[in-house]
Amino acid sequence: MALEIDLAGSVVLVTGGVRGVGAGVSKAFLAAGATVVACARRPADGPVRSGGREIEYLPCDVRDAGSVQALIDTIVERHGRLDHLINNAGGAPFALAAEASKNFHAKIVELNLLAPLLVSQAANAVMQQQPGGGSIVMVSSVSGHRPSPGTAAYGAAKAGMDSLTASLAVEWAPKVRVNSLVVGPVETEQSQLHYGDQDGIDAVGATIPLGRMAAPDDIGRCAAFLASALASYVSGATLLVHGGGERPAFLAASNAVVGGQQRADA
Repeated sequence: MALEIDLAGSVVLVTGGVRGVGAGVSKAFLAAGATVVACARRPADGPVRSGGREIEYLPCDVRDAGSVQALIDTIVERHGRLDHLINNAGGAPFALAAEASKNFHAKIVELNLLAPLLVSQAANAVMQQQPGGGSIVMVSSVSGHRPSPGTAAYGAAKAGMDSLTASLAVEWAPKVRVNSLVVGPVETEQSQLHYGDQDGIDAVGATIPLGRMAAPDDIGRCAAFLASALASYVSGATLLVHGGGERPAFLAASNAVVGGQQRADA
């Protein structure tokens, strides 16, 4: 097997695939030769393309069952197949758990957990009928694996997404592989909403062992790997894409002296 990602001839759906992380995912699949259909509630501000090829955009509210089914039906009508689904749509504004309403929490869980399940169900129904099956990649978050103050419902939903990944991988095997990407901070056009100005973004990046936040393309390449034949025996897995994680807070607080010198990371 050639050790390269070649998805030529395959059809991929990327939810929320027109901006931010989603655009990076769409571009990675375009670069790998796939036909990419990207859905969102509104189109991109500019073309999403790679190597002279461009995404197909379809509007969809992934929380609405009728809209999702119409989306999947349109893809199959146009292309005759659906090989890969990347469940990227999601997110949450900052809101303290004690102050946010029941309706707010419900909408966050709906978008980040129930909607990916809804789209996955519709995609799986198509993939199960295809000789080659298909694959699903969930774009999850480190927020589901550590405290997520200010986005508690989002973190809980992402933890649920990783549990969902493992369950679907068992239920839908062997035809459909299901995996998730556990993503750390990503620098996008919306980063200032979470991290402040460029100094804030750089400061957050400096706390990551690899010295920077991820770029959307970093996430896209990992998604393309999980969808490719290189990962044909990978299912039910969570791939950490977080630059080494987060340096433990106690290291910054420590003033321990080791071997006559203060620790470099203290």
